[in-house]
Amino acid sequence: MQVILDISRLLRSASRAVPSGIDRVELAYARHLLAAHPAASFVARDHWGRFYAVPRPLVERLAEAIRRDWAGEGSGAGYPAALPVARLIQGRLLLGLGRRGFLRLLRAETPRLFLHVAHSALERPGALRRIREAGIAFVPLIHDLIPATHPEYARPGEAERHLRRIANTVALADGVIVNSDATAAALAPHLARRPDPPPVLVAPLGTDQPAVPGPPLPLEPYFVILGTIEPRKNHLLLLNLWRHFASRMGASAPRLLIVGRRGWENENIVDMLDRCAALRPTVQELGPLPDRRVAELLKGARALLFPSFVEGYGLPLAEALSLGVPAICSDLPALREVGGEVPEYLDPLDGAAWRATILDYARPGSPARRAQLQRLAGWRAPRWEDHFRRVEAFLGRLDLRAGGTTPGTPAAPLPERRLLVPLRPAGKRT
Repeated sequence: MQVILDISRLLRSASRAVPSGIDRVELAYARHLLAAHPAASFVARDHWGRFYAVPRPLVERLAEAIRRDWAGEGSGAGYPAALPVARLIQGRLLLGLGRRGFLRLLRAETPRLFLHVAHSALERPGALRRIREAGIAFVPLIHDLIPATHPEYARPGEAERHLRRIANTVALADGVIVNSDATAAALAPHLARRPDPPPVLVAPLGTDQPAVPGPPLPLEPYFVILGTIEPRKNHLLLLNLWRHFASRMGASAPRLLIVGRRGWENENIVDMLDRCAALRPTVQELGPLPDRRVAELLKGARALLFPSFVEGYGLPLAEALSLGVPAICSDLPALREVGGEVPEYLDPLDGAAWRATILDYARPGSPARRAQLQRLAGWRAPRWEDHFRRVEAFLGRLDLRAGGTTPGTPAAPLPERRLLVPLRPAGKRT
């Protein structure tokens, strides 16, 4: 079986000092295929959506440079080390180099499988249909359905775009990988529109946390919230709580460190960050940071705060727990899949419970925090090795001959019946 991976998102993310969760997944897949599949091929799309083959040595250079940049191991010259490699590849696309290589992939007679692990371009099915018509099986990774299920948290037009992605997945996929049971459940009614729904694999994502020393907790307690600043992450709850702490506790209030870039549709949050003078002594917006610096901050925190309204997986929770850091998070199915019985789970609307729990964890010798650390001792971090072991077994079971026949387009009505989705074996979750 020859595996083909679309690395278009990696090319776009090479200029970022700090990646998104989906960026991390595409890098993990590229590195895995480079290490474990000598015959793996890599392609990228140009501005018009046409695919081109990318030489393996350039992918190796790109993946390593991006890894170093995101880990904070770059040269410190003020620009990402991956950017020149990405521009070289993009220049090849502009010149049309690699088009013949892609056509050879389409004409090959060996069993082939096309992996697409980023949501981008799934709404444009033309190239994907051509790939399937060439006899290549298509397997996407779906991270969540949040823009479709919770359009109030997405950019205008994103809900419709994401529904097109899901419809194309339903119509074209020979198998689907998802990151959680929660995502599988959200996807199931859509797959039920197809008479012969593709098999679904639930494979939790791994973490790659840098090894950092574990200093003693600082005398001045602080908490960390990690992720893009956007409405569904519920930063506003914490900012209102910290304004209350500042008015009641003054200089003795715990600190809040906000790590992540500013996102979209978040005017109220930005107004508080920029204009609320009461927050300035205790709330610090740090912006996006390299992985090593994030790990160092988490190691000294009383807890990660994760008050989201909805999540497809919860990578920040896995990262914090893998570093041995307690977490206070929303009671969401996806977060329970990651954290098991370890974190403190709270209703994201219950401000009083969040206030009481945060103040408890801020106290020296907090019994609740100590109890979570005891639970954390038995928690096992999700690993990329486990993810790819499941993925490889899943891909090996697919009928690659299915790639030559395109299923019919799903009907418009969406039935309310459930689909039985093949999940991972019962037992301890990883």
